[in-house]
Amino acid sequence: MNDTKQLSTKQQSVLEPQVSVKDLSVFYGEMQALYDIILDIPTKRVTALIGPSGCGKSTFLRCLNRMNDIIEGAHVTGEILIDGEDIYHPNADVVALRRKVGMVFQKSNPFPKSIFDNIAYGPRIHGQKNQGILSETVERSLQRAGLWNEVKDRLQKSALELSGGQQQRLCIARALAVDPKVLLMDEPASALDPRSTAHIEDLIDKLRKDFTIVIVTHNMQQAARVSSRTAFFYEGRLIEVGRTKELFTNPSIKQTEDYITGRFG
Repeated sequence: MNDTKQLSTKQQSVLEPQVSVKDLSVFYGEMQALYDIILDIPTKRVTALIGPSGCGKSTFLRCLNRMNDIIEGAHVTGEILIDGEDIYHPNADVVALRRKVGMVFQKSNPFPKSIFDNIAYGPRIHGQKNQGILSETVERSLQRAGLWNEVKDRLQKSALELSGGQQQRLCIARALAVDPKVLLMDEPASALDPRSTAHIEDLIDKLRKDFTIVIVTHNMQQAARVSSRTAFFYEGRLIEVGRTKELFTNPSIKQTEDYITGRFG
């Protein structure tokens, strides 16, 4: 694995990272889920994480906003820097971190509230009470998520009345409402039909101009479509990372090639 680690470092040094991960290991009790991950995630690019189920992709993603903190027995070693700040430092502000690093989950999870209140929830938690500013934030976030024109006349209706694809875009809008710098997406389209999936992929393409995006996907075609860089995980280890086109057409490591060509996974 030392060769892989050196290769990964060499390949990813071409772009300025917003997120820099060094020697990251994760344990759930006595079970080790991630081993010595070294990965730089460039600013305002889409980085896809691929690999078979249980390989550590989602565990890694949850490290980036310390969601693993809420899992009993979870223990993290190593270092994660976001904009040069160590997010696991004892004095790190986890609330501020989760404002900077938004997350969209595999299954859409709108609150049982109105569309408006779903989007305004985050800003209100962070102290925003001005109704005019909240209204502007709701409109801007829904515009960014490509949902405004579909819901602008029913903002006070329940978010649970939206279709599955609309609910997922609502969850993206909710994450955007607090102006994050980094957006994490854990298989955001896996439960959606092809048309809704296309909406999400188009949205990712637009959002990449303003946000650093990290997406976990089991769909390699999707990774090829939406990302500029791809990282391949296997059994808790980062096997290879590089430009998406190069990794898919000319991987440096046979294990990567075997996974991409469907020989296992």
